[in-house]
Amino acid sequence: MIRRHPWLSILAVLVLIALGWGWTNRADLQAFPSIIGAYSAKEYCSCRYVMNNPPNYCEGYIKQYIPLSELLDDQASKRVTARGLGSTQTAQWQGQRQGCQLLAQPAATPDS
Repeated sequence: MIRRHPWLSILAVLVLIALGWGWTNRADLQAFPSIIGAYSAKEYCSCRYVMNNPPNYCEGYIKQYIPLSELLDDQASKRVTARGLGSTQTAQWQGQRQGCQLLAQPAATPDS
């Protein structure tokens, strides 16, 4: 098989290596979707309410290669919610000395 299809053999070996790497790093890969929303919510909150920058500036400040599906800025409660890669994270301004803090997310409950 290797002599008849060398490129297919190389591709198969690369796929096996990628699967092995993915398996050894599965915990980190599972955490990745929540990182996008958490980073965006926290940084936007800090930009907006700690540094007092305008909303347009802060949206540009947190822009990434992976786009957010939703960014909500509740100015009344100084709370920012960001959704990206299916994960929603919220940060809220705590005060002048504390700045912004990520809020704990409720545990997901399986559907009955």
